[in-house]
Amino acid sequence: MPRPHVVVTEPLPRESMKPLEAVADVTYLERLLPPEELYPLIREADALITRSGTRVDRDLLDAAPRVRVVGRAGVGVDNIDLDAATERGVIVVNVAGGNAVAVAEHVFGTLLALLRKLREADGSVRAGEWKRSRFVGDELRGKVLGIVGLGRIGGEVATRARAFRMRIIACDPYIPASRFEAFEAEPVDFDRLLEQADIVTIHTPLTDETRYMFDDRALGRMKPGAYLVNCARGVIVDEAALARALREGRLAGAVVDVYEQEPPGRTPLAELPNVLLTPHIAGSTREALDAIAHSIAEQVAAALEGRPVAGAVNLPSLSDEDWRTVAPLMPAAELAGLVYRDGLGGPLDDLELQLRARTLPSPRAMELLAGAALKGLLEGVVESPVNVVNARMVAERRGLRVRLTTATDPEASLPALRLSGGRDRRRVVGAAAAPDGGCRLTELDGLPLDMAPAAYMLLTRHHDRPGMIGLVGSLLGQHGVNIAAMQVARRQVRGEAIMVLSVDDPVSDQVLAEIRANPGIAEARVVVIPERLRGLNGAGRGAAEGVAAGAPEAAAAGEAEGRGGA
Repeated sequence: MPRPHVVVTEPLPRESMKPLEAVADVTYLERLLPPEELYPLIREADALITRSGTRVDRDLLDAAPRVRVVGRAGVGVDNIDLDAATERGVIVVNVAGGNAVAVAEHVFGTLLALLRKLREADGSVRAGEWKRSRFVGDELRGKVLGIVGLGRIGGEVATRARAFRMRIIACDPYIPASRFEAFEAEPVDFDRLLEQADIVTIHTPLTDETRYMFDDRALGRMKPGAYLVNCARGVIVDEAALARALREGRLAGAVVDVYEQEPPGRTPLAELPNVLLTPHIAGSTREALDAIAHSIAEQVAAALEGRPVAGAVNLPSLSDEDWRTVAPLMPAAELAGLVYRDGLGGPLDDLELQLRARTLPSPRAMELLAGAALKGLLEGVVESPVNVVNARMVAERRGLRVRLTTATDPEASLPALRLSGGRDRRRVVGAAAAPDGGCRLTELDGLPLDMAPAAYMLLTRHHDRPGMIGLVGSLLGQHGVNIAAMQVARRQVRGEAIMVLSVDDPVSDQVLAEIRANPGIAEARVVVIPERLRGLNGAGRGAAEGVAAGAPEAAAAGEAEGRGGA
């Protein structure tokens, strides 16, 4: 049997690729090639390994019809068309966290250079000067470090901050309290972090929520004389707003490694003496590149040999038995995760996913349901794509774990799921597969419901008393928001109650604020439900996005049965 052929499309350390060379013939390209030069070289390739420069789109995959695996030597996969890859049965794998230490060390290296004025002092001595008094700096000891994003890199930063005897505060609403405790970081909200931190360092992924998170408003709330470090993604910070804050003296300085556009050209930051600029090299050390290359080589080798792949971004094949078991439940599991996060703001400690059904699925199937629930919980708030293959891995990197339990219920007409969490007060979302092939919301915090997901769902927790329903309805009507359906439930007369409304129009922050301002309203939240969880285009297709076979012919067979592709 001929050995598979792998093309590495961008430079990587060859000595770290030995695990792959043991099972495949590897062609190394020494520079990034344009498509017209690259495509002829990959026509017979069984796998590709890229960094961030190669655009793996439909055209490239058409030019490489034999490709079964695409390896991304790094975490971001925005240069890879995951839908196109999944449709073709191509497994996409990446490497997360391989440069976490490198980035953390870069943060402190550049901070020390900035606070101790090392760059200026070096230039002065080179010029023949000896002006020691000009370069009196500041210590890190005793400073308050505010970490925005306490994931893998943020955790490495916190570990080093303790060695400098800094006080650590952190903002990350998507990790459990136990992770803050592990890093001796005080959890605070974003505004409080800005107000208290002497140094703010950003380690959050780029999402819709974090895009331009540091704008004029946020920078204006920062402690006067504070420092900002951005080694995450350029468009998290408004460069023009940062330049204004530095130029006006509101901030003492900044470290910038990433930019809104790369290369940045003549950024206004380059004109300022209190900024240390680096060309997106925070994660670029020999050790990090070696570790990333070795890891991606191992994963691509495993995928080519049909072995499990830890860093899969989309899903290899499922057995027909597993598929038939979990497909109807997967949209319900994803819905439960999404509503738990956005509808309840549910705590992330002690998470449990419970399934009650007449016939219980296999442990493998339960793992997939957990992946679907975590997809709903994490998608859009973490940088890497989240699907049922990698959701548990992404969650575990953030300190999130889900306990899986099952219960046989001979009376259950349809299988039902409950996602719950919280150490003190448990928050609960229940969902179930519907007979029509969709899913239903069946429970909130122990109160029963039976409601189909809609594009926009408004959830309130309020005191049961006359006029509450009319109050919310009137406010929505005043702002042109049409109600399509509504359900209410209560624990007791004049006690705690919930209301769930399906509405046809988006509910703005202003409308939410007006609802929350009314006495008796304890909570009001909006959940935006993606179309894949609302449609009836085949049970399970939405939440099982990415459930394709590991080979093109198997993927085609899956689509013929109504269960393949994205």
